[in-house]
Amino acid sequence: MPSSSSPRRYVITGAPGAGKSTLLQLLGRRGYAVVDEAATDVIAREQARGNAEPWREESFIAAVAQLQHERQELPPPAGTAVQFFDRSPLCTVALARYSDRPVPPSLAIEVARVLAEGIYRPRVFFVRLLGFITPTAARRISYADSVRFERFHEQAYREHGFELVDVPPGPPEQRAELIARAVAGDG
Repeated sequence: MPSSSSPRRYVITGAPGAGKSTLLQLLGRRGYAVVDEAATDVIAREQARGNAEPWREESFIAAVAQLQHERQELPPPAGTAVQFFDRSPLCTVALARYSDRPVPPSLAIEVARVLAEGIYRPRVFFVRLLGFITPTAARRISYADSVRFERFHEQAYREHGFELVDVPPGPPEQRAELIARAVAGDG
């Protein structure tokens, strides 16, 4: 269990292209501690090594889970009261299911650990799709596939007992304000 001096840790999730990264940047500018998404960084690292599509590798899901674990274990900055995570191991479960791959044992162990220790608050901010996808080197998914992926995320969190706080499409500042107000009322 997190100690009373641990920050309140919230997950921000949603399908690729929902605007999570922009939202987390805004929350960071508001002074909140933010932990970056692991999958994007695993993809960037592997692409720098010459692997154009690392998500096709059998080891990809386990690599994402490992980096998520490492980041979750890092001590937060001094004085941090609230910390936002760009995705969690439950998102990686959704990725495995969406990709029609088994959940690696290391990921199952990590999910069990974060649930047993209550690492994340039970309210998860679910950022809804904006209605379009902007492709990047790491995001090569169609809008239709992202809509399908969104359902896998919802299912993974709901089946593990999390409450989803809907963050509807809208201007980024408005979305950030919605989250900041919800966190302020969740003290």
